[in-house]
Amino acid sequence: MSAVPHRALHAVLFDMDGTLVDTERLWLRTVEEEARGLGLALTEADLPSVLGRAVGACAEHLASRAGGADPARLAASLGRRFTERVRGRVVPLPGALELLTALRTAGTPTALVSASPRPVVDTVLDVLGRDLFTTSVAEGETPRTKPSPDPYRAALTALGADPARCVAVEDTPTGVASAEAAGCTVLAVPSYTPIPPAPRRTVVRTLLEADPALLERLAATGWEAAAARRLEHRTVPGDRRH
Repeated sequence: MSAVPHRALHAVLFDMDGTLVDTERLWLRTVEEEARGLGLALTEADLPSVLGRAVGACAEHLASRAGGADPARLAASLGRRFTERVRGRVVPLPGALELLTALRTAGTPTALVSASPRPVVDTVLDVLGRDLFTTSVAEGETPRTKPSPDPYRAALTALGADPARCVAVEDTPTGVASAEAAGCTVLAVPSYTPIPPAPRRTVVRTLLEADPALLERLAATGWEAAAARRLEHRTVPGDRRH
C-alpha cells in the first residue's frame, strides 16, 4: 500500500445547524409551532423526518401527517419563521469558533454544507465570519439535498478536494449519510439523535474534543481505507474475474 501523505487532510466540510451553531433548537421550535397550527404534536418518531432535512422535505412530512395540507404553503411558512428566528439569535456551539480558527491558521480549506436556505446560511456566515470558510452550499443549490451526497459533492468540487482525504463534521444521521455517500470520513457530534460509531466515522460529544490534529488523523485513516479498497479492486495478473 502507498505511504500516507505527509498532510493527509485536504479539507474539512461542516454541517451548520446543530453542528456549528445552536439553530437546531430554533428549527425544532419552528416545526413544533407549524405542527400545532395543523393540530399535530411532534414526537420522537418525527425527528428523523425533520432534523437535518431541507425545509421542503420537512413540509412534505407535516403535510402527509396532516392529510390535505399544502406542502408549498407549509414550506414557505417554515422558511419564513425559521429565518426570522435565526436573525439575531445565532449562537456558536462550544468549540466551533476555536476549531474553525485553528483550521484557518493551519491553512486548511473549509466548507459550510447546509440543508438550510441561502438566507439562513448567509445570516450564520455573517455571525461566524465569512473568512472562516472557503465555500458554502445551501438548500436548493444542488439537484438533491441531504441525505443525498449532492451537497457534499458540490462542496468537494468547489474545493478541488479528494473526498478520501476530507473530513465532514455532522450532527444528524441524515447529514452523516450524505457525507459518507460522498466519500468523506465523518466526525459526528450528535445533537438530538444518537449516531453510532462505524468504519470511517468517529463520534465525539462536542467540538471541544476536536482539533486539527484529530482531523488530520481521521483523514489519514480515510485515505488508507480508500487505498486499501483500490488495491482490493485492482486486477491481479492471471485473474480472469471482471
